[in-house]
Amino acid sequence: MPVYLWEGVTRKDELKKGEIEAADELAVRTFLRRQGFKSLEIKKKPKDLAEYLPFLAGKVKEKNVVVFCRVFSTMISAGLPLIQCLDLLAQQESNKAFAKIIREIKEDIEGGTSLTDALKKYPKVFDELFTNLIAAGEAGGVLDVVLERLSNYMEKAMKLKSRVKGAMVYPASILLISLGVVALLLIKVIPVFRGMFESMGGELPPLTAVMIAASDFAQSYWWIILSILVLIYVIYNRVYKIEKGRWAIDSLLLKMPLLGELLKKVAVAKFSRTLATMLSSGVSILEGLSIVSKTSGNVVVEDALLKTRQSISGGESIAGPLEASGLFPPMVVQMIAVGEATGALDSMLSKIADFYDDEVDAAVSAMMTLMEPLMIVFLGGIVGTMIVAMYLPIFKMAALIG
Repeated sequence: MPVYLWEGVTRKDELKKGEIEAADELAVRTFLRRQGFKSLEIKKKPKDLAEYLPFLAGKVKEKNVVVFCRVFSTMISAGLPLIQCLDLLAQQESNKAFAKIIREIKEDIEGGTSLTDALKKYPKVFDELFTNLIAAGEAGGVLDVVLERLSNYMEKAMKLKSRVKGAMVYPASILLISLGVVALLLIKVIPVFRGMFESMGGELPPLTAVMIAASDFAQSYWWIILSILVLIYVIYNRVYKIEKGRWAIDSLLLKMPLLGELLKKVAVAKFSRTLATMLSSGVSILEGLSIVSKTSGNVVVEDALLKTRQSISGGESIAGPLEASGLFPPMVVQMIAVGEATGALDSMLSKIADFYDDEVDAAVSAMMTLMEPLMIVFLGGIVGTMIVAMYLPIFKMAALIG
């Protein structure tokens, strides 16, 4: 529906203005007259350029959805009708793309669609976990509670993701700096030394000869180097899309020193937090495990959780299959077994998630502490080797003159 801008005077002669979504101008005028406004000026709100060019509207971020959940929960718990909540949320949303989605959801609900079905139309914004929890909240009449749990879950998941990204940024940045320095030395610095060496005559040291040859290759065939890098990236993406290739890469990542342990701890924290949120919201354990496996982000972990689901559907407990997978530490398995036996599995999983959030923090700190000197040695070694290679002929000449 179109949006209208209005300006009017209240019974107390106070000037007010705002915007409202309605079928036509007459509907806006009728609504405002009933509210006691007079001397109304109404005009249709001009469309944003983003509505004609969707890529300008921006991407819906997790933070937008978290704020949406928290405010939505507060409104519903305060007793506001669902349609009015969505109308207010759309008006206050600064992200144009997300505001448009909220308005479309409101229109679908006005047409008789349930909130869950309306959300399912936007899987890139509201994933399967989100829609299943909303469905449980609608069925149980506790939508405000579920939305509050969702916002808490998403906030903690965002923090966990940012910690892991932070651990990856440092080595990636050092690697890029190293490549930049090497490229600069090969293309700009070494050619200067080369002219000097040629004027001197005589035989160059082997290391210097190798560096000059590398410089010649980089200047003449830089496009081959760039093509190889692009080819490696394309091959990696293609291999990762194949089931066996993805399994091989994910298995290798879990076996890597330092990084593998960090990824396992992240997997345990994410699994525990997600399943705890789903169980406490009324989702069955079988359905919960099915959804959690899809959001694990690692095909090896996904396979372990699906096997656990199959075992549970066959009458086994959850702890046994998790232990057999070898991905979950004995302490986690024991705590889950206790939670299952006492009927407090959701609260036990929450405690495990809290503990492993701290473990991820500790693992990231330890990894960064170890990687900093290694990266410095790596970068210093590359640059140092190239500088020594350039100065070796000068040292050789000085020795001959001496």
